[in-house]
Amino acid sequence: MEASAISPSAQLSFFSYRPDRTRAYPSRPWKQRISQPTRIHCQKMYVAGFGEASPEAKAAKNIHNFFTYIAVRIVTAQLQSYNPEAYEELMEFLSRHSLSDGDKFCSDLMRESSRHKGLALRILEVRSAYCKNDFEWDNLKRLAFKMVDESNTGIMRDYVLETSHSES
Repeated sequence: MEASAISPSAQLSFFSYRPDRTRAYPSRPWKQRISQPTRIHCQKMYVAGFGEASPEAKAAKNIHNFFTYIAVRIVTAQLQSYNPEAYEELMEFLSRHSLSDGDKFCSDLMRESSRHKGLALRILEVRSAYCKNDFEWDNLKRLAFKMVDESNTGIMRDYVLETSHSES
């Protein structure tokens, strides 16, 4: 009898709550936490204004489009020497479509006709092979460092020359 006199709420512990993780919805939707973007503390610079993608992701997208441009140049050079008819078709298509978005260009080329589809597949193949096998990634990094250093030095030198002449 004494055990039945204990109220049910006294048997509950606020510290032993374990939510059922197998449910699709949390057991307490009113207590959901809204996830905040976590700022990782590291030694790298924070770049404002790149909410949708990192600077590296934007650079990768530009390089991706550049690889399409390179692949088109390679394929046109190949076609010019051994298939002048396909070369003319690709050059005509190039005159009507921009290469600024490589994926859109290849997609449009693929849908143009069955002959164009073969050209598009060839461009995709060359783009992939060039990116994976021929592009010199280490050289890119070295050249980028060199260009930034030389450009910064040149700008600072020009400024010093301008300001030192105006003062004297």
